Amino acid sequence: MYQSCLRLVDRLLRKDQKPGRPGLAPPVYHERQVKELCALHALNNLFQDATAFSKGSLDDICHSLSPDHLVNPHKSVLGLGNYDVNVIMSALQLRGYEAIWFDKRKDPTCIDLSKIVGFILNVPSEMKFGFLQFPLSRKHWIAVREVEGTFYNLDSKLEAPSPIGKEIGRVKGCYQDARSTPPRQQQQAPPCERTVQCAQSPPRSGPRQKECGC
Repeated sequence: MYQSCLRLVDRLLRKDQKPGRPGLAPPVYHERQVKELCALHALNNLFQDATAFSKGSLDDICHSLSPDHLVNPHKSVLGLGNYDVNVIMSALQLRGYEAIWFDKRKDPTCIDLSKIVGFILNVPSEMKFGFLQFPLSRKHWIAVREVEGTFYNLDSKLEAPSPIGKEIGRVKGCYQDARSTPPRQQQQAPPCERTVQCAQSPPRSGPRQKECGC
């Protein structure tokens, strides 16, 4: 029911938006899951740019990280994606941004949002093949960022961007254990399995400050 309402609102917003009309905010960019390319989708959703990265550019990063390996350790041996955190961090650096590890035991309200582009989270995800669901859990990358004053869960496995709230404290739900997270909040902010990354914008002047180290 909740996802159906989101889809209805999304369709209404898109219907009302006409190209070239000033004053209307564009819809939130959201890539849907393809193969095992969740890292690619998380990066493009983070930057709200379909051309930020491609599978080819992430494959190039994998090769640059381990040029002498016959089997590259940073992606799926089947060529389906499944990129690791080293690829994500290198991709952010290519665009002039820095990935900063955030301790999920800390209060996210300590983060200086003026230096933050968004968050990339590593969360558990159910393993499915078509209509079959296996009793296994895999790691899955998702992006969370603020658009027009509202934080959105941009998980590529969602049918549409899911609004979380207007305050950084609401993002704390992303760090909570699944067993202690209310069902409604779970739909919007999935529990983080281990770590959270903050994508930090490079400072305009002066030394770089790590705002998450509070």
